[in-house]
Amino acid sequence: MNPLIINFTPTGIVPRKANGICVPESANEIIEQVHQAYELGITIVHLHARNHSGEPTYKSTTYARMVEGIKKHCPALVVCTSLSGRNFTEFEQRSQPLEVYPDMASLTLSSLNFSTQASNNSPDMICRLVDKMNQYGVKPELEVFDAGMINYSKYLIEKGVINAPFYYNIILGNIASAQMDLAQLGIMLKDLPHNSYCALGGIGKFQLSANVTAIANNMGVRVGLEDNTIFDYKTGEKATNIQLLKRVHNIAQLTQREIMKPNEFGELGFYNKNRTNV
Repeated sequence: MNPLIINFTPTGIVPRKANGICVPESANEIIEQVHQAYELGITIVHLHARNHSGEPTYKSTTYARMVEGIKKHCPALVVCTSLSGRNFTEFEQRSQPLEVYPDMASLTLSSLNFSTQASNNSPDMICRLVDKMNQYGVKPELEVFDAGMINYSKYLIEKGVINAPFYYNIILGNIASAQMDLAQLGIMLKDLPHNSYCALGGIGKFQLSANVTAIANNMGVRVGLEDNTIFDYKTGEKATNIQLLKRVHNIAQLTQREIMKPNEFGELGFYNKNRTNV
């Protein structure tokens, strides 16, 4: 089996400390949890930034503090910043995290609805974000929630605006998207282009089944409090990032999957070409 890509998602837009969740919100908290995860073993970190009140922010100054701290403690880690369309709609806002020269940045390949909120990703916005990624030497983290998004990625590949190697997050279990169903997953995997790497994520209670399915079937995993805040759905026990990550490691050990080191993944073509510290 291939080494296991672990895409670590320590915080997101929805989880809040105010709801009793052990989610990191400040830049220092995020840096510290990423450092702990790095020591345990991860391949990529997918970053969202929060402001002083814990609300999501697009500001490059906040991302710069996080990226600088992470690279200081985790120099080989592949760093991905979020360009989410859920809270911010203007190109100038969404594209700011690219200005800190991450290795990768998220690119959701269509608009979609979440349970209480929409993520708006027009064709024009997608193409403008890709163009700025190319200017800054950033590889897209292709986020797909259904088969149509993979088809749109192939359209961008045919146009020559994104180039191999390709990395996909397949995220299942959203109420308005593909479910954690082997038939739906199989169609999506079949449609991935040549020279693709992928990690499977599950939202909420589907995170564990997505982790197990991915590890057993030679895929990577996406794991962290961004997608799921409950460790045990029978008891209601809330999760921590390290609990979720250790569970992935335990499953990987049982199935004899080695963890892909960050430098191994980065050297496949996923480091920013302007990176100087690796």
